[in-house]
Amino acid sequence: MSANNSLDQTDWKTVGFTHVEYPKGDFIGFILAWSSLFPFFVLSGFVTHIYFRREIHTISFFAGIFFNEGVNLVLKYIVREPRPTSPHTVSNLEYGWPSSHSQFTWFFVTYIIFFIYFRSHSSNSMIELIWKHSMTAVCILTACVVAFSRYYLQYHNFNQVLWGSFFGVVLGTGWFVFTHVILSPFFQTVVTLEICEFLMIRDSTLIPNIMWFEYTTSRQESRTRRKMVSKKVQ
Repeated sequence: MSANNSLDQTDWKTVGFTHVEYPKGDFIGFILAWSSLFPFFVLSGFVTHIYFRREIHTISFFAGIFFNEGVNLVLKYIVREPRPTSPHTVSNLEYGWPSSHSQFTWFFVTYIIFFIYFRSHSSNSMIELIWKHSMTAVCILTACVVAFSRYYLQYHNFNQVLWGSFFGVVLGTGWFVFTHVILSPFFQTVVTLEICEFLMIRDSTLIPNIMWFEYTTSRQESRTRRKMVSKKVQ
């Protein structure tokens, strides 16, 4: 008996407040159902990151995600390929080609991988290289799991998942190049606009290692303030 026929005979259960269903009692299905919520976690993370960091590169990345989703929507309504027949209790009338989850995840992961190797400047020490390769492996594994979840849970067929992943990689690569070759030279000018200064939007393009810069800056500021407090106490 095939995997799909076996799943047809099982009860399906919804993950929490979402409409993502998995075969009741199927632990793998349960894990994959939650993994398919990855895009929602990413979007909520973006909103939080943009609010607290106000980094123009992050804003551009966020805009790219919406562009990617727009392309996916246009492709779906041009091709109009239906989703595979499934036993889900909650019907999804949206077209299936290409898979939006796969496209979203691979767009995000592709951009992050390029960012790690070409934007995250470091000393290129052995530890840094291990960190970069490890993060890349985690990103690729995450994208594969999310894409596979859409096939396993019968929301898309293999072809829809494959093409969604393909478009995600292509668009993620294209948006990274567009951002860092075309847009980045204008970021320093954009952040000086009155509206950007009001919103405290910043550009860290010229800072080689932003993590180290913020760490040392905050540490120095903390030391300065401690000295000021000590003087007041005396």
